[in-house]
Amino acid sequence: QVPLVESGGGLVQAGGSLRLSCAASRGTFSSYPMGWFRQAPGKEREFVAAISWDGVSTDYANSVKGRFTISRENAKNSLALQMNSLKPEDTAVYYCAAGESVWSLSTMRVLGSWGQGTQVTVSS
Repeated sequence: QVPLVESGGGLVQAGGSLRLSCAASRGTFSSYPMGWFRQAPGKEREFVAAISWDGVSTDYANSVKGRFTISRENAKNSLALQMNSLKPEDTAVYYCAAGESVWSLSTMRVLGSWGQGTQVTVSS
């Protein structure tokens, strides 16, 4: 289990962009598929995007396809989520997590516990 730390959230107007980052506070996640998830107030946590350990395969929730891009740099032990054309409904706390596969991440099955997350607020 590698402790993960999310950052990059903030307040942005609708139509704007943000780039989230995920780093390991110790250890490495370079051999794991990784995913991004979010939880809006009063709603359950949901899948956003996932990427294979080598960056070849990705998957996205329908609600973010074409607007969000997940990427990773294993040499830097980093994971990112580029979010463009943001909408008020994207407002949530965003989390990163490791998984066994891109598919398992898309079904909300993650390895380890959730981190603190980073707040994204999109104003209309």
